[in-house]
Amino acid sequence: MRDWTQPAALALRFLSRVSPPGEEMARFERDLPRALACFPLAGAVLGGMTALVLLAAAQVFPLYLAVLVALAFDAWLTRGLHEDAVADFCDGLGGGRTAEDALRIMKDSRIGAFGALGLGFGVALRGAGLVAMEDPGRAALALVVAGAAARLLMLAVLWRVPALPGLGARFAQAMDGRRFGQAVLLASPVFLLAAWVSPGGVALAALAGLGFLGWYRALLLRRLGGSTGDAVGAAGYAGLAGTTLALAAW
Repeated sequence: MRDWTQPAALALRFLSRVSPPGEEMARFERDLPRALACFPLAGAVLGGMTALVLLAAAQVFPLYLAVLVALAFDAWLTRGLHEDAVADFCDGLGGGRTAEDALRIMKDSRIGAFGALGLGFGVALRGAGLVAMEDPGRAALALVVAGAAARLLMLAVLWRVPALPGLGARFAQAMDGRRFGQAVLLASPVFLLAAWVSPGGVALAALAGLGFLGWYRALLLRRLGGSTGDAVGAAGYAGLAGTTLALAAW
């Protein structure tokens, strides 16, 4: 059991402010392959923490305000990891005519018009999807499922899109079909629960995720020649928003 406890703790540390007891992040490189397999499960845990905030806020506020409180907490909990990636990625692809220009812009910490628009629409779609469910319980479940699905989509991008030099390349080297299968298996209780509650929503989310992966892979290869850390992080936020909308639609 300890063989998986440490990678799971490292996955939580990497994806959020949560610091479970264990070895330091300096040992992350050693446990990277198994830590990646724990990403979707860690995403479900983080989604569960946000869901608790949503349920508590819904006892005091209307659902739309409770959703805003929960999303603000989620951004704080994850250190804005995915939001930052969305802004950088949109700025790079929106402002760069060549791959070199796009990659240079993505490294700039300042946010431009494309980044602001991309991030604003992303957060708005996610929030609107949660509010459209009209029930705090369903919205809470959606946060958990989306948290797992988003990190699974990140792993799919790491696995299926060649990585450009940088931090993303280290992660991509540790990702393969076996690790992806392990990630699906570890997160399967979350997806099975969601399928029991909303089979149509889960099926729609799965189809949307596969369609997005095919389109996104082609986009990254055409515009950048491969994936980057920002591209992987942006895929994660697309998974958060897309899964939420799919569950809201059914």
